[in-house]
Amino acid sequence: MGANFTIQPLLNKSEARVFKELDGMVISCNPSWQVMAQVSLGEILRSRNADAYSCINSKRVDLLLMDENCQARHVIEYQGGGHHQGTAAARDAVKKEALRRAGIGYHEVVSGHTTPSELRQLVEKLVDKPVAPQQRPAP
Repeated sequence: MGANFTIQPLLNKSEARVFKELDGMVISCNPSWQVMAQVSLGEILRSRNADAYSCINSKRVDLLLMDENCQARHVIEYQGGGHHQGTAAARDAVKKEALRRAGIGYHEVVSGHTTPSELRQLVEKLVDKPVAPQQRPAP
């Protein structure tokens, strides 16, 4: 009870820049979709296998594209300059496989390699177009 807390940014500057670009692109493709940041896999995936669930429960994805029904549809992982250190490849493999089994797309944006136009093309491919409201027949 005696501990102090301070605020810290949810995303670093590079991640925040990608988030803002991605968010604008997604909304322009379909305003009912949302981009979420730093989402726990334990919140979007389930497994009856307790050991498997415990392997993913505390892992997070950088960015999540969520459809109009609040369903996770695609994950965008931002790979910054220092990403591939230590056990990053093994951690990513666990995430990729769990997401694949759940039917959620996994895509990487690589710092210094993925251009804004490539990101836009990816978003246009991933985001469902809005469904036009049904027209009532003329009387």
